[in-house]
Amino acid sequence: MAIESTVITHGLPYPENLQLAEDMHKEIWKLGVVPAMVAVLDGRILVGLQSEWMAKIAKSGGLRKLSAQDLAQAVVKGQSGGTTVAGTMVVAHQVGIKVFATGGIGGVHRGDSLDISADLMQLATTPIVVICSGAKAILDLPATIEYLETQGVPVIGYQTDEFSAFYSRSSGLSLKARADTAEEVVEIARVHWQLGLTSAVLVVVPVPVEMELSKELIDDVVEQANQEIAQEGMRGQEVTPYLLERVRQLTGGDSLRANLGLLLNNARVAGEIARYMSRRYMRVV
Repeated sequence: MAIESTVITHGLPYPENLQLAEDMHKEIWKLGVVPAMVAVLDGRILVGLQSEWMAKIAKSGGLRKLSAQDLAQAVVKGQSGGTTVAGTMVVAHQVGIKVFATGGIGGVHRGDSLDISADLMQLATTPIVVICSGAKAILDLPATIEYLETQGVPVIGYQTDEFSAFYSRSSGLSLKARADTAEEVVEIARVHWQLGLTSAVLVVVPVPVEMELSKELIDDVVEQANQEIAQEGMRGQEVTPYLLERVRQLTGGDSLRANLGLLLNNARVAGEIARYMSRRYMRVV
């Protein structure tokens, strides 16, 4: 199963980022599944990072954030970077990986409906099961769900009937589909693709209860951070890292603990899905 690398290059500070990567790998290995973190180092696209490579990108500052449209340039110019959800999906699909774990997908930004993450288009066109905790709480969640529905991406609540709000279990936004086991997820994905549909299947897993932050707290913090961004005139890929860091600062580190917890939990759920898919449906597409 695939893991994106921007969670350690851009999403989390050192050394928490490296510890998380190591913990995710251990949990996935315990399930009998091979973890494959995707990254680009010196122009080489890597699927599965050795310990020293993970340490290198976890400690390195100034690495590029590589979405789908950035991969070719990074390879040609010998650059290094962490792959986003979209970038990781492209690579995973190329090598035949069908399950991918992340924290939160990108989406439609608050206050700017034209600022839409490339993650959403990649989800619409790439047949992979993507496990996440919803879209990042800094985004416009209703608009993001609407975009996914328009693009024909099935969004499945894993043991929940609501779209998760990343740090919070509840967003108040109900989902049309629910699965309570890894087997159900795989069956839905198998039939979806057998029908000739080529989108991803997005599985939404709530943050563990003990690490949840209230939606009201996060909304207030994100509003303050967004006001700062508007004053600075930030746009594009620089917005998300800034927002995540400001949310961490304004919550006194509680958002970091929630982020670490949900990423590890998502890895476990994805590992269970990957294990079942491997054993029962090797010819899923």
